[in-house]
Amino acid sequence: MSPRRKKVVKRIFILYLPLACFLFFALFPFYWMAISSFKSNAELYNLRINRLWIYSPTLEQFQELFRKTAILKWLWNSFFVSFLTSVISMTFGIMAGYALARLKFPGAQAFGLATFITYLVPTTLIFIPLASVVQSLGLTNTIWALVATYPTFLIPFCTWMLIAYFKSIPKDMEECAMIDGCSRIGAMVRIVLPMAIPGIVFSFMFSFTLSWNEFVYALTFISDTTHKTMSVAVPTELIRGDAYFWGELMAASLIGSVPVALLYSFFMDYFVSGLTAGALKG
Repeated sequence: MSPRRKKVVKRIFILYLPLACFLFFALFPFYWMAISSFKSNAELYNLRINRLWIYSPTLEQFQELFRKTAILKWLWNSFFVSFLTSVISMTFGIMAGYALARLKFPGAQAFGLATFITYLVPTTLIFIPLASVVQSLGLTNTIWALVATYPTFLIPFCTWMLIAYFKSIPKDMEECAMIDGCSRIGAMVRIVLPMAIPGIVFSFMFSFTLSWNEFVYALTFISDTTHKTMSVAVPTELIRGDAYFWGELMAASLIGSVPVALLYSFFMDYFVSGLTAGALKG
C-alpha cells in the first residue's frame, strides 16, 4: 500500500469514522422523531413494515395535536418565559461578571467561586424552598413563578461565563477611554460591551436553551394546562395513564425543538467565530 493510500485510510479510521458514529448517535433520535410525526397511526403501530421509513406521509398527527391540545399556548409560554428570564439574567450577569472581572474589592475571588458553586447546586435540592417563596409571593400556578425562579440558576451561569470573557478583553482600551473622560460605566458600555458581544450572545443562547428545556420548576409550580411550557406539557398532557399517543408526542417534540434549532442556525457562525476571536484576546 502506497504512503498516500495509507494516509487516506488512517484519516478515515481516525477522523471520519468516529465523526460518522457521533453524527449517527446525535441525529438518529431527531430522524426517528421526524418520521414518526408524519406517519399515520396505522403505519406507526404496524410492526411488520420497515420502521425506518415513511410509506404514506400524512399530517394527521399535527392536525390532532393542534385540534386537541393548546400547543400554541405552550409554545408562547415557553418563548415568553425563556426570553424574559434570559434578558433578566443577562442584565444582572453582565453587571456581576464585569465587577468580578475588573474591580478589585475584598472577597472578589471568594464571591466568584461562590457564584460557580451556586450554579452547580441541582434544582432538585432547592425547588421545595423555592415553592414556599413562590407561594408567599402569590405566584403559584402562573408563568410568573417561572420568571421569578429561573434566574436563580441562570444568573450564576451567565456571571461565571462572562467573568472569563471580560478577563480576556485587554484593559488598555478601557483605561484609555477613562483617561479621555469616560466614567467606569461609560467605558464599560462603549468599549467593553461591544467587544464582549460574542460572549454575551453565547451566554444568552445557553440561558435561553436552559430555560426552554427546564422541567423540575415548571412541573412543580404549574398545574394549569394553559400555563404550562412545552417541556412539561408534552409529557404530562400527551401521556394519559398508560396510554402513550406516540404520533402526537413526536409531533409536539418536533415543533418544540424548532425554535432552539432556529436560534442556533441563525447565530452559530457568528457565535463560533466570535468565541474563537475572544479566546485569543489578551
